[in-house]
Amino acid sequence: MSLSPSSALTEHLTRLSDALRRSFTRRRPWLELIDRSAFTRPDSLSDAITRIRKNLSYFRINYISILALVLAVSLLSHPLSLLTLLSLLAAWIFVYILRPADQPLVVFSRTFTDREALWILIGLTIFVVFVTNVVSLLMSASLIGVGMVCVHGAFRDPEDLFLDDQDLAGNGLFSFVGGGSIPSSALAAAAAAPGLVSHV
Repeated sequence: MSLSPSSALTEHLTRLSDALRRSFTRRRPWLELIDRSAFTRPDSLSDAITRIRKNLSYFRINYISILALVLAVSLLSHPLSLLTLLSLLAAWIFVYILRPADQPLVVFSRTFTDREALWILIGLTIFVVFVTNVVSLLMSASLIGVGMVCVHGAFRDPEDLFLDDQDLAGNGLFSFVGGGSIPSSALAAAAAAPGLVSHV
């Protein structure tokens, strides 16, 4: 029995919300992140890199929260870019999640095949990439966020941090995604448009 479009969207959002909630339970205390007594200058570049890697493993969720905050502030300060990005995301969600698989796409009394709908969405995505400043805005905000994370990771001495086996197993900032914390279907539903933008 196939789910209705609203039920399918609700299911995807529920899965994504539950997965994010489970992931954020691993967030470290913010006071521990900004403990001034733990900040020292690294002895060398290799020492700074080692500190960044250890802090990424320990404060991973906190760093992702900081990146998300920087991106949110950047988008909110540029309403037109935010509206453009949301419109593009809404188009992908409507075509591939809200619309039943056995129902053709009809726009202005014209029926489009799945292939035609895909090419239209690709064209809209290319338009957003090359005509608007959404991508440059997201890239600049991401660079600012990554810079903040790297500076903090290099100067925050991780010697007082307790890294268990689960922390040491993840080396990347978003390694908890690959570890199965968030279902792939929920990620695909939430990031369909940005994912295609990065591959165009």
